[in-house]
Amino acid sequence: MDGVIQNRRIMVKSGIVKSLVFILVIFLLNLISICLFAQNMEPLKIELPFPMFIGTPQNFNVDKLEMPSEIPRPPFYAPVGTENVALGKYIESTDEEPLIGDIELITDGDKEATDGSFVEFRSGKQYITIDLESVHEIYAILIWHFHKKARVYKDVIIQVSSDPDFVIDVETLFNNDHDNSSGLGVGEDLHYVETHEGKLIDAKGVHGQYVRLYSNGNTYNELNHYIEVEVYGKQVE
Repeated sequence: MDGVIQNRRIMVKSGIVKSLVFILVIFLLNLISICLFAQNMEPLKIELPFPMFIGTPQNFNVDKLEMPSEIPRPPFYAPVGTENVALGKYIESTDEEPLIGDIELITDGDKEATDGSFVEFRSGKQYITIDLESVHEIYAILIWHFHKKARVYKDVIIQVSSDPDFVIDVETLFNNDHDNSSGLGVGEDLHYVETHEGKLIDAKGVHGQYVRLYSNGNTYNELNHYIEVEVYGKQVE
């Protein structure tokens, strides 16, 4: 009887050891995978403009609002060689004659919230379209509407497509139009406060040549603004 009990104890211990070894092997394999993956990734080199206000703004009276973080945004990792492929690229807009500035300012690399660095479009739903000139794998999109003062822009929608008319092959990456007033579907993303860090959208490697960005006024006035848009990606071979 004692021998049977002893054998059972040995079997139980052996089973535990095998389970621990299996867990350890899985852990090591995952660790190796992470290390190999990390070797081909690097943080985006994002140069931020000078902050124009300090502290957490209040009283926007906006539903579903994400307040700005009090700590810096963590690094965003993308494949080695990723760069801002929107720099200097051609842009079109629904407002062909902006109230202030030239549309080329949106991809000129200047993100400062100073006079002469932003474009002001008329009220109502407006959008801009950036032509990347070829299909790219897009990992992140960064937007600065206007960060001289704390504002919340309404009905912000970001889409990517290989079709210049955005009729087919359209991917919506961000949409905070909660009542579908823009007619592009009800969005579930949060409103956010403009800051010098800009709004970073994870594009998750979507493929496309054209990037379209919508807005419909803001909490300060009914006009639409852009300081800069950056699109981080790599050309698809």
